[in-house]
Amino acid sequence: MSTLHVLSHSPFGDERLDSCLRLIGTDDALLLCGDAAYALQPGTAPFMALNARGLKIFVLAEDAQARATAVPGWAQAIDYPAFVELSIHHDKVNSWL
Repeated sequence: MSTLHVLSHSPFGDERLDSCLRLIGTDDALLLCGDAAYALQPGTAPFMALNARGLKIFVLAEDAQARATAVPGWAQAIDYPAFVELSIHHDKVNSWL
């Protein structure tokens, strides 16, 4: 059973990303939206944690663009229709509120 984990809070303000990474499974995916896009800033602890895990990582393109954050090769920028497709593709969606 696969889960799409949706994270929208900055990884620099709390522990949501760390908690998510402890629970995420090999068939799961992670979508970064809103301030969670800051996790893709090169050289930061969140960036290195995401890069090291080899997960399926997506980011809403407009959120990365609004935060002037480049999308690394190991993540995929998507739009809202692709977000809907991801939601349908996975068995569950877990929003880290």
